[in-house]
Amino acid sequence: MFLASFNYQGRDLIGFRWRGDTLVPLNAAILKRTAFAGWDPNDMLSLIESGPQLLAELGTVAAAAALPAGAQSISAGDVRWHAPVRKPGKIVGVAMNNSASDARKISAPQHPMFFMKPQTSLLGHMNEIEIRSYYGSVHPEPELAVIIGRRARDLDPRSALEHVFGYSIMNDMTGNAMRSEDRVHYYALYAGQADSKTLERREQHLSYAARYKGTDGFGPMGPWLVTRDEIPDPGTLDVLCKVGAEVVAEDSTRYLTYSVPEILAFLSRFQTLEPGDVVSMGTAFRPQPGAERTIHGADLQRVDGPVTVEISGLGTLCTPVRRRTMALAEWRLPKEPPKN
Repeated sequence: MFLASFNYQGRDLIGFRWRGDTLVPLNAAILKRTAFAGWDPNDMLSLIESGPQLLAELGTVAAAAALPAGAQSISAGDVRWHAPVRKPGKIVGVAMNNSASDARKISAPQHPMFFMKPQTSLLGHMNEIEIRSYYGSVHPEPELAVIIGRRARDLDPRSALEHVFGYSIMNDMTGNAMRSEDRVHYYALYAGQADSKTLERREQHLSYAARYKGTDGFGPMGPWLVTRDEIPDPGTLDVLCKVGAEVVAEDSTRYLTYSVPEILAFLSRFQTLEPGDVVSMGTAFRPQPGAERTIHGADLQRVDGPVTVEISGLGTLCTPVRRRTMALAEWRLPKEPPKN
């Protein structure tokens, strides 16, 4: 089943895809069914939290030959799309999770690495990405997004997919210039190995991801949340990314260094996974054979959009690009003159 979050005539709704590019709002289609009492039919997170029985009932409605009495169908072209889950508890990105990046690693751990993106980074299908000039260079990163369906801690990788509600498309936008600006080379302080009362200095290089991954609009997602039953194997999906008319990546989830079950199992050793959480699986960035440009060269400050990401079985996420020339506004308090 293909689910979506959207605004229609000033109302925020959720619904399912019906016969191609038609949407059916859930509140109109099934609000009167007593089996669905106790959940908010306008909120995707509420639907996810309601469990498998509700989803099965909804699947019956969506698969029926005719819509329920009183249901409304809407053309997808008449809505403003939201990210499928508008306010997930957390958005977790997986760093450098593609075997094509192995050749660039000078040193790296033998386990997945993660970073977080805020809710405000999310952007719906066909909404403009605003690229402000003071961001510096910004490029897209096409990724498979996994939406959690059941609370989980310390998952067994063999059963991890049972905790998945569905899948979507994520464009994990990256501001390379901000990453460089926020790089720190310093001495970290650790408790001494022989004596915890003493301190040891260790040289380290750090770059914090809050700006270069979490800026507003750096998380286009959607258009659909495709339920797990539609995707038998998330490790066999083809990924295509275009900027304008130019293909900048042609890849597959086959080349993920760590698979979806492995990522969820490892992450759950440290963070409890909750319904509606989004885990973005890492960048598919293998260039098309003979391509003149890769995603890393697709600087949206200079290369015209829109950015289009297509993943087999999940649809196509498209986001226009709007550049905005502006200086970083003054953000520091004025310095007071020294007192005599």
